[in-house]
Amino acid sequence: MGKVGSVNKPARLIFTSLKTLTRFTLKSYLPPFAMTFVISVFILFMQFLWKWVDELVGKGLDWKTLSELFSYAALSMVPLALPMAVLLSSLMTFGNLAEHYELASLKSSGLSLLRVMRPLIIFTVIVTIGAFAFSDYLLPYTNLKMLSTLYDIQNQKPELSIPDGVFYNQIEGYTIRVQQKSKDGKGLYGVMIYDQSEGYGNTALTVADSGKMSQTEDKHYLLIELFHGNTYKDITNQERSGITHPFMRTAFKDQVLRLDLSAFKLNRTNEDLFKENQQMLSGDQLVKYIDTMYRRMGEHRDDFYGSMKSGYFMRTDKFCREADTAKTNFSNGNVLDGSTKAEKKKIYEVAINSATNVKSSVESKINELDADKKEILRYQIEFWRKFTYSFACLLMFFIGAPLGAIIRKGGLGMPVVISVIAFIIFWVLSIIGEKLSKEGNVPPEFGMWLGCICFIPLGIWLTRKATADSDMFDPGAITRTIINIGRRIPGFRKKRIGSEVVEIESDDFPKPE
Repeated sequence: MGKVGSVNKPARLIFTSLKTLTRFTLKSYLPPFAMTFVISVFILFMQFLWKWVDELVGKGLDWKTLSELFSYAALSMVPLALPMAVLLSSLMTFGNLAEHYELASLKSSGLSLLRVMRPLIIFTVIVTIGAFAFSDYLLPYTNLKMLSTLYDIQNQKPELSIPDGVFYNQIEGYTIRVQQKSKDGKGLYGVMIYDQSEGYGNTALTVADSGKMSQTEDKHYLLIELFHGNTYKDITNQERSGITHPFMRTAFKDQVLRLDLSAFKLNRTNEDLFKENQQMLSGDQLVKYIDTMYRRMGEHRDDFYGSMKSGYFMRTDKFCREADTAKTNFSNGNVLDGSTKAEKKKIYEVAINSATNVKSSVESKINELDADKKEILRYQIEFWRKFTYSFACLLMFFIGAPLGAIIRKGGLGMPVVISVIAFIIFWVLSIIGEKLSKEGNVPPEFGMWLGCICFIPLGIWLTRKATADSDMFDPGAITRTIINIGRRIPGFRKKRIGSEVVEIESDDFPKPE
C-alpha cells in the first residue's frame, strides 16, 4: 500500500498542477475575450448604423421597432465579430503573460508553449463549432427578421410633418398648404386643403383663416379643425359631364376634417417573400437549392436545344420542283441546284431570317443562363461563408497567441493596433475573394477561403517562432540579422560601435595606411 500511495501522489500532483494551469489560462483569457467580443460587435454595429441612418431618421419609428431592428442587426454581426475578438483577446492574454514573465516561468517548469495553449485551443475549437452552428441555424432567422424590417422601413413614408408655405401631398388624397404654424405645431393659419380623394383631380378646395391639428389616440387619423372658411367644389356629373358643370360654395364657421394616416404606419410585409434569399437559408437548404438550380438549368438547356433543332431547321423542299430532287440536292450539299433565280432569292431570305432569329434566341438564352449561374454563385458564396468565418476563429487564435508571446506586450496598446491591422488585411482578402467569386473569375470554394489560405502559413510560421522562443521583434535581433546579411555582401567590413559590431561600406571610410 505504501508503494501505491507513493506512485499515486506524484500523479495527483501533476493532475492538480495541470488543472491549476487550465484554470489559470482560462481565467486570464475569458475576461479579455468577453470584453473584445462586445467591443467588436459594437464597432460592426456602428458601421451598420452609419449605413442605414438616413433610412431610419424621420420615419417616426417607435422604440419597440428600433430595439427589434438593432437587436437583430447586432446578432448578425456575431460571425464576423468572433474572429476579431479571438485575435485581440489571445494577443492580449499571451502578451500579458510574456510581459510579466509568467509565460517564462511556465516554460522553465518544463511546459511548452503549445501545452500552455492547449486549454485555450480546446476553448477556441468550441467557439469555432458554436460559430458554425450560429451561422447555420440562428443567422438565417436573424437575417430574415432584420432584412424584412429594413425593407418595411425603407418603404414607409416619412413622419407626418406639414411645413410652412409648402404644398404638402404625403397624405393620400389630399394636398395641404399652411401659411404659418404656431410654436407648438398645432395651431394653423392661412389653411388651404385640396380634396383629391374622389379621384377626379382638384375638384374640391377648402380655405380657412385658422385651425388646429391633432391626432387620435391610436394615431390612425389626423383631425384638422378649421375656423371661418369656405369650401369650393366642382360637382361632376358623369352622365352629362359634357353638358353641365355645376359649382358649389359652402361657408362655415367650424369644420372638422378626418384624414386617414394608415400610410404612415409601419406595414409589415409577409416574411415568406424573403425566405428564398441566400442569406435566409441554412447549409442544407443552400445545398438543395443549388442542386435544384443546376437541374433546372440543365432542363432549360435541353429544352432550348430541342426547340432550336425542331423549329429552326430550314426546309427547302417547297422551293424545289420535286421532293426527290430536293432530297438528292440536300444530300449532296447543294440545295440551290435546279432552283430559279426567284426561288434562290426566297431561299436566301428565309435563311437570313432564320439565322437572325436563331442568333437572337441563342443570345437571349445565354443571358438567361448567365443570370442563373450568377445566382448559383451567390448561393455557393453564402454556403462557404458559414465555414470560412467559423474557421477564422481558430486561425486567428494561432496568429494572436504566438504573436503575443513574441512581442511581449499586453493591454490595449500595441495588441489593438496589430490586431486591427491583421484583421483588416484578412477582411480585405475575404472581400476580394468574394468579389472574384461573384464575377466568376475563381471558384467560390477558393475565393471565400482566400483570406484563410493566405493567413494559414502566417499562423504556422508564428507558432513555430513562438515555440522556439524567437526574439524577432527585439531591436538587437534585428541588428544582428542585418549584420548577418551584410556579411554576405562583398565590399563591407566590420566596425564596432559601442557593444555592437556592425558592417560599414569600405568605400565610405578611408582604410588605415
